[in-house]
Amino acid sequence: MPSLVAIVVAHDSADVLPGCLAALAGQHVPAIVVDNASRDASASVAEAAGAQVIRNARNEGYGRANNRGVRAAETAEHVLIVNPDVELRPGAVDALLEAARSWPDAGLLAPRLVEPDGRFFFQARSLLAPYLTNPAGRLALPQGDACAPFLSGACLLMPRALFLDLGGFDENIFLFYEDDDLCRRVADRGRALIHVHRAEALHERGRSSAPEPGRVFRARWHQAWSRAYVSRKYGLADPSLAALAANVPKALLSGLVLRRAGLERYGGSAAGALAFLRGRTALAREGLTG
Repeated sequence: MPSLVAIVVAHDSADVLPGCLAALAGQHVPAIVVDNASRDASASVAEAAGAQVIRNARNEGYGRANNRGVRAAETAEHVLIVNPDVELRPGAVDALLEAARSWPDAGLLAPRLVEPDGRFFFQARSLLAPYLTNPAGRLALPQGDACAPFLSGACLLMPRALFLDLGGFDENIFLFYEDDDLCRRVADRGRALIHVHRAEALHERGRSSAPEPGRVFRARWHQAWSRAYVSRKYGLADPSLAALAANVPKALLSGLVLRRAGLERYGGSAAGALAFLRGRTALAREGLTG
């Protein structure tokens, strides 16, 4: 009966899933792949790699799909939430589990994320961090295991019982800030967020899903909407008006000079902020129910 199960949410992720799943299998971690209605061979690639596959009829978003996977991992004491563009280096899983045993009160543990060019990715602050707030965002990279204000949702180890007790990821969020929100709720329970330096994972950011037309607009829409949503949830100032003021002129200028990339980027941010102000939900945009 596996005490650790990995949850991998896939959406058009066939190119990166083999590396992710092979790294997990090499460390004897069974995987549940929740496929968010991929249009490529993601589900069959996962099955060929020996993973259990849950097929969503629609793209349910990151948080909702992870929640479904965690609920399905009924034998697990811990769950390892892993993006498909993450490959855990040999020994990383053992290091994470050893850290979990050393600090049993920790709520979330994450490996050291390394990008393909060798850079160490560490986010030094979070909009929602209740402690270690670091408002200036000064980057001081940990040299060893350390408490952190935020842990990236790219790879997280967590007791399954705690995850379920907290209600999992907030299912009102389709994409973005769901990891900030989970980190905040874990910290509010008095549980630490631990960066485990000896555990290393390669993260090829931005490769979880294959490129598609309109992807940038959609991502920026959700980023702006989700930032406003979590700000309201925790009593912070609504950033929507500021987002409109910053992005509408840039979107208009991009349209005038026929710069599609800028129009998608800035137009998406403005549209997401406006949608939040008008009371439209992220789930409604995606044709989902609450």
